[in-house]
Amino acid sequence: MAIDRQQIIAQMSQIHVKGNTDGIIPAFNVFIQQLPTDFWNGFARRLVNNVAEDLREAAEALLVNAAHECGYHTGYGIIHCPEWETIVGPINEKEPEDILHGAFAVVTAWGWAKSEIVELIPKEKMVIRAYDYYESDVIHYGKAEQPCAYMIRGVSAAFMDLVYGDQPYPDGLKTFQCQQTKGIEIGDEYGEFVVTRRSEMD
Repeated sequence: MAIDRQQIIAQMSQIHVKGNTDGIIPAFNVFIQQLPTDFWNGFARRLVNNVAEDLREAAEALLVNAAHECGYHTGYGIIHCPEWETIVGPINEKEPEDILHGAFAVVTAWGWAKSEIVELIPKEKMVIRAYDYYESDVIHYGKAEQPCAYMIRGVSAAFMDLVYGDQPYPDGLKTFQCQQTKGIEIGDEYGEFVVTRRSEMD
């Protein structure tokens, strides 16, 4: 039986964090911050929409890379923090798969994206389905021309790096890559993210 996602979501969403005088929140073994999603969405949309057409793919790659690196180091801190050990540890029965399921439950609990794994081939492939992720905000930004959930793409690949990377942390970064195949922001019912192992040609 899969790990109890609802239990993790219910308990993790009850944890309250508090910032210091510099506006940084030391929690979950990492430093985090709380800024409106409009800040990140606006930044990403402006960056991608205002570069020359021949630079758009490179701009998108930079946004995915930022999320990939952040997700890798932040994810490591989360799965080794006391809160994880208290809430997820006791129900973590099948490693490393339950680490991945638990990580996406945390992503859901913190409001980044209502997301879950719908397919997992250990060490090779993972498919994520996400609803109500903040990059899908068509109300404020209108329908996008192409999928633009850069954060979930980067974080999904990062989580696979942590669990199945060719090297243990901190040297397993970029073992995997993620492509977005569906998106609410382009009119689909949900976002779909397919994580696969990088080839030597990538």
